[in-house]
Amino acid sequence: MSAAAGAAHAAEHHDMLHQVEVALNYWGIPLFSEYDKYWQIMGLSISPRTMIMTWLTMALVLLFAWACTRNLNVRSPGKAQATFEVLWEFLGGQVFANLGKSKVGNAMLPVVITLFTYIAFANLLGLIPTLSSPTADKNTTFGLALIVVFLIHYHGIKSNGIGGHIGHYFQPFKPFVVLHLIEEVARPVTLAFRLYGNIFAGEVLIAVLLGLININAYVFGGFIPSVIWLAFSVFVGFVQAFVFSMLTIAYVSQFAAHHDADHH
Repeated sequence: MSAAAGAAHAAEHHDMLHQVEVALNYWGIPLFSEYDKYWQIMGLSISPRTMIMTWLTMALVLLFAWACTRNLNVRSPGKAQATFEVLWEFLGGQVFANLGKSKVGNAMLPVVITLFTYIAFANLLGLIPTLSSPTADKNTTFGLALIVVFLIHYHGIKSNGIGGHIGHYFQPFKPFVVLHLIEEVARPVTLAFRLYGNIFAGEVLIAVLLGLININAYVFGGFIPSVIWLAFSVFVGFVQAFVFSMLTIAYVSQFAAHHDADHH
């Protein structure tokens, strides 16, 4: 295939995806690619689609938390409370296995559960016809990655002091500081792009499926192809939320020492 033919094929593929995105845009929210419709706030260009989907995700997380805690009962927990308790026990086991039952572990547990819940809801939001995942926008995933970077250094300094935290970069030998600094840059980049790439690819695949199906198959913004891809996408959404949470725990554990009686 010549370069011209390849470029023409790519342009045709892009046009097909754009047409599908327009067909899916039931609510008329500006698409990620419609840069001229971005909000301009204090010199920053903000995607209204990302913000609206982020707010919707936050509302769903709050609704989930309310449903899980509105009728707390130790003896006979409801389904929502039982679901949350399973989540708490599972993620709590991962946190304490890596950070110990220390101050850092206790502080990180609610943070990890919140991250997991938010990312899971955000990932699954794009499976609802006419909506999209805020994590399909790399700005969202980079924001989440920066939160993890803050947690790493906050708990590292709190556990070891500023001197001990900085000294970590010169271990085991001083020349290794270069490798540690490269790792500092690579860590948030890989965190962000891993989550973004998997969720964005899933939504693109749904769009491709729509492009291969006759226009008559569009039911309320493409319900049929969404169902076709639903099971695997749900699995990927939860897996990516879990991977992000586990990497957060692992990164914090690298910098935060365990100062608990159980470790002596």
